[in-house]
Amino acid sequence: MSSDLAPRNTSSTAPIPADDDNRYKAVQAKLKKLSSAMDDAALELEGLRRDMKGNAAHTEDVVTDIENADLDPKFIRLTVSVALALVGAAREVGTLSDIAQETADLTHQTRRTHAKLYGALDDIRSGRREKTPRPGFFNR
Repeated sequence: MSSDLAPRNTSSTAPIPADDDNRYKAVQAKLKKLSSAMDDAALELEGLRRDMKGNAAHTEDVVTDIENADLDPKFIRLTVSVALALVGAAREVGTLSDIAQETADLTHQTRRTHAKLYGALDDIRSGRREKTPRPGFFNR
């Protein structure tokens, strides 16, 4: 059981810059980094949920041991409360893990849709030596 709250892999969880760079390749890179970070978060949260469920089960075993040792009922009640809190926290971490995975899936989908809509245009614009109007220029 560890109380280390530092992230395990800090290289892939670096913040994604919120800048004005809306070029095709920059947007694709930001979406890729976001989806990767959300995939990592979902995995980490799922591991945390499993650990919390294991701790809750262990705490329930401790309750049985305390009862068998004929200790003060106050300690039994406190330990049961801890076990219930761990079960509830594990449930909520599971929900958060599901949301993180859903966000990752939507980010992957957004990246594919963005590539489908603007990839060919970027290839054309990148292949020209002359400057071309930015997307949306003729929509005025």
